[in-house]
Order: sequence, then C-alpha cells, then structure tokens
Amino acid sequence: MAITQHKLGSGFGAHSTAGDILTGHDMSGKNVLITGGYSGLGLEATRALAQAGAHVIVPARRLGVASEALAGIPGTEVRELDLADPGSIRAFAETFLETGRTLDILIGNAGVMAYPDTLVGPGWEAHLAINHLGHYALVNHLRPALLTPGARVVSVASSGHFLSDIRWDDPHFRHGYDHWLAYGQSKTANALFAVHLNTLGVRAFAVHPGSILTPLQRHIPHAQQIAQGWISSDGQHAEGFKTPAQGAATAVWAATSPLLDSYGGAYCQDCDLAEPATTDDMLIGGVKPWALDPGSAARLWTVSAELTGLDTFSGRLPVDS
Repeated sequence: MAITQHKLGSGFGAHSTAGDILTGHDMSGKNVLITGGYSGLGLEATRALAQAGAHVIVPARRLGVASEALAGIPGTEVRELDLADPGSIRAFAETFLETGRTLDILIGNAGVMAYPDTLVGPGWEAHLAINHLGHYALVNHLRPALLTPGARVVSVASSGHFLSDIRWDDPHFRHGYDHWLAYGQSKTANALFAVHLNTLGVRAFAVHPGSILTPLQRHIPHAQQIAQGWISSDGQHAEGFKTPAQGAATAVWAATSPLLDSYGGAYCQDCDLAEPATTDDMLIGGVKPWALDPGSAARLWTVSAELTGLDTFSGRLPVDS
C-alpha cells in the first residue's frame, strides 16, 4: 500500500527543539533506546526524553566517551554495542532481553557519513552496514521487547537519500566507490526499513532531521564544508542549518506524537509529515518516491535478511557464526 505524504499541521516546525516537543509530556515508566545517543542529535534526544521522565538506554562503541557525555543526565544507562559487528549486536540484545524489560521507543540514530572506502563485518560496505544493516539486526534481535502496544521505531534517515536509490546490483561498491553515493544508499535504506517494518506489526517512521553540523561530518575536510556552502570561512553555519536540539526534534516527535497513529511507515521532516520532493535541493528536503516504495522496501528486507541471516519476524533465527 502506497504511503500518502502530506503535512498534518502538527503545530511544530523547523525551529522547534526536542524539549519543545515534550513540553507537558510525562514519559515516566517508558523505556527508550537511542543508538548514538551520546553525541550530536542523539545526545539532544536522550537529554529531552530523560528530562521528561523516560529511562534511556544508550548503546555505545566508545563506552568511556558515552559515559562522560551522559554523566549529568539522570535516567540514562550505557551498554556496549558496535553496529558494525553482528556478534556485538547479538550479545547486546541477548543481555538486554535477559532483563525482561520491554521497549516503548527505539530510535536508530547512530550513523556515519562520507566514510572512507571500508568493508566491515562479513565484508559489508561501511555506510550500509552501520547505518542500515546494524539497525536491521538490532531491531530483529530485540523484537520480543518491541511487541508492547504502541511501541515505535524511528529510523533517522536524511535528505541524503536524494543521492541514491538502492544499488541492487552492487550494494557494497565492489566496482568503484563513491562515499556520497554510499551514504545516499544507506539513507534510502533507512527510509525503506521503516516502510516495511511497519507492515510487520511494529509502528515505524523515518525522519529527516534537517541540516545540522555535528560530529557526523568529521570525515569531511573543513575546506570542503566551506566549498559546499555549509559554513563560511569564519566558521558560521549556512542559513537554513539547525541547532542539534532542533535537529533532534523530528525524531522525538515521530517517537511520541499521537498524530502519527494512522501514518505508520511515513517519512517525517520538520516535526510533521514530509511533502513529496519537488526539487533536488537537499536543503529544502521532502521525500523522493524511491524511499517510500513498498516493493523496494520488501526487497530490501529480503536482501538484509540474506546478508545477516536474520529475520525474526518470519521466524528465521541468526545463523551461527
């Protein structure tokens, strides 16, 4: 079934912050998991949800860095997880499930951008592995914890999906690497993941957080950021860029807004449903049709299941490694 994208009139917008979204919300008793929840947008989402009363679990590859970042935020816990390592994902999930806790919200926020040509895990291209396959595996492993009524999964995508559909014939760039196409493919995958997960019984959304300068851009040289118009020579952000607190708002809105109860699988931007993209201007955003295609979403799920050996939604368990 095709997804209809149209603004709902949420009352929030591009300048709203994650804190604004949760004003008046009592998240007490809610368990939230945010990958990358100790840096950039993820940290702002963690802060806002914890301040609203939620208990926030933050998986992290760099435990010391994460613990330091979250030290002043009550109601958070750090657990070890490397999204590039299938064994680490499985171990994290098994340990979490042993606690008997459920999850009300899972925000797949962690990711890489413009990463050097790198293969990780069983030989997967790094953007696809970390941004998509790692989250695919994590959600599949955590399926028992996500079966609570009203649970939501939010996949942090990007207008980067404008750059590439899924490269079905060469998803791991065996024949020529381009870091922007690799990033774009992974962001399309983030959106398609939400489309198909929603059909499997877990309410899911994809979000474009907007243009924000965070540690995500650490692989992009300063001079290139100036050349691309992201920052001026004196370090000022370009017009239209958001603060990290504003960038975190759409993911928090998608995770909590009752307006979205009937719009599972949708793509969100500026704390509302995104409109179909009418230009190729990534700063304006919107959503391209290939990022919402149900057939492509089902095909990507099948490919992801084959790559990971894992699809708990159809009863397929992980292959022994």
